[in-house]
Amino acid sequence: MEHNDDIEKIIDAQDLTLPPPEREPQRQYYFIKKCREFIKRKSEESGRRLTASVVTFGCQMNARDSEKLAGILECIGYLVTDSEESDLVIYNTCTVRDNANQRVYGRLGVLHGLKKKNPHMKIALCGCMMQEESVIEKLQKSYRFIDLIFGTHNIFKFAELLCTMFESERTVIDIWKDTDQIVEDLPVERKYPFKSGINIMYGCNNFCSYCIVPYVRGRERSRNPEDILREIKALAADGVVEIMLLGQNVNSYGKNLENPMSFASLLREAEKIEGIERIRFMTSHPKDLSDDLIAVMKESRKICRHLHLPLQSGSTRILQAMNRRYTKEQYLALAEKIRTEIPDIAITTDIIVGFPGETMEDIEETIDVVKKVQFDNAFTFIYSKRTGTPAASMPGQVPEEVVKEGFDKLLKTVQDTARSRVLRWRGQTMPVLVEERNLQDDALLTGRLSNNTIVHFPGDASLIGQIVNVRLKECHGFYYMGETVEL
Repeated sequence: MEHNDDIEKIIDAQDLTLPPPEREPQRQYYFIKKCREFIKRKSEESGRRLTASVVTFGCQMNARDSEKLAGILECIGYLVTDSEESDLVIYNTCTVRDNANQRVYGRLGVLHGLKKKNPHMKIALCGCMMQEESVIEKLQKSYRFIDLIFGTHNIFKFAELLCTMFESERTVIDIWKDTDQIVEDLPVERKYPFKSGINIMYGCNNFCSYCIVPYVRGRERSRNPEDILREIKALAADGVVEIMLLGQNVNSYGKNLENPMSFASLLREAEKIEGIERIRFMTSHPKDLSDDLIAVMKESRKICRHLHLPLQSGSTRILQAMNRRYTKEQYLALAEKIRTEIPDIAITTDIIVGFPGETMEDIEETIDVVKKVQFDNAFTFIYSKRTGTPAASMPGQVPEEVVKEGFDKLLKTVQDTARSRVLRWRGQTMPVLVEERNLQDDALLTGRLSNNTIVHFPGDASLIGQIVNVRLKECHGFYYMGETVEL
């Protein structure tokens, strides 16, 4: 757990006979200690250690938030498991698409059945979905068995909210509309001991017309570089070799700081930290990817040869309607500049098909960009009408059969170009960070190249977390089969 002895001493020193401190994070240390006493008592009553489960929906930002929730739960005495038949289950929700909400409602029905069997079970909901007023109204009306509901802005208050939940007989709801507060130095439980996500900023100011994120995650606010670098150093000391810097748009990092700092400058500082071998980041918005950032990536020994650069559409007309703030030509020029400066880079992207008003001519424009840029992979999505966004009420919603025709045509182009891109590494020996045992075959390990390509190869589990040299023998579309090589 990312949670040092100093914090443990501060938690132990909290005097629960006094009112809770006003300042953060000391206030949360007070409530962590208070929760510990409650969990200890409940565990003794039930004759076993209480269990908790954190279920994550959505993006890397949510995955990192879930590690923070798990860190608090473990710190207060819960045994964190993968089972939803736990004493406390928390759903960390996503709301990028309507069907993400529907999945949560469906799963809540299952949890309700489990709670009927175990009346002491607690159910909590947090994350982006909770920032929508209509969701809260629905939960209050139809899902009254939920014990705790909070949003994205006050996740740092988790221990305090748990305390309120333990002491309350009703549903506890604590949603903030927005915040400029960032609280450091709370416990975190990492999923992988050797790699970690790091939030460098929260929120988004871009307001793409199809996207709900700025409404639920709030305005952009950057963490202080000193806090980020301190966290990276602590992770390196704890055996982490790969970090991923996370933000809705990392390119606008640092603009709202008291002493503004560019994302490229932050990367330069991160690279100096001993022990860190690989640096990844996402997501980059094409509108403000600087020459300085390209230069930093080109010069770097540690920044991975992978850039995720969402295109969304290749049609300038559709890009304008999406409020993306670049044209087809500007995107192509940027991609060409990146490829010229860093020839071995893998560029991946996101593309939406079926945005209101899109025609087959617009799809052809997107296909043209795919052919010219030669993406190493593209995540293609069918446009999902998102209530609460400008695009939801735009005229020209595209019929399903037209969307499907465009989607299939685009997908075939993406797969053909990506296959030829990935194939060019065949026969080479490249460093691979070993991530886990292969899920299908116990004799194989699975790892990742710097350019994010997946590689499976025979090996012993003792290699997990290490960077090893692997000869890439067979290419299977988007992944390789390989063998380790002693250099």
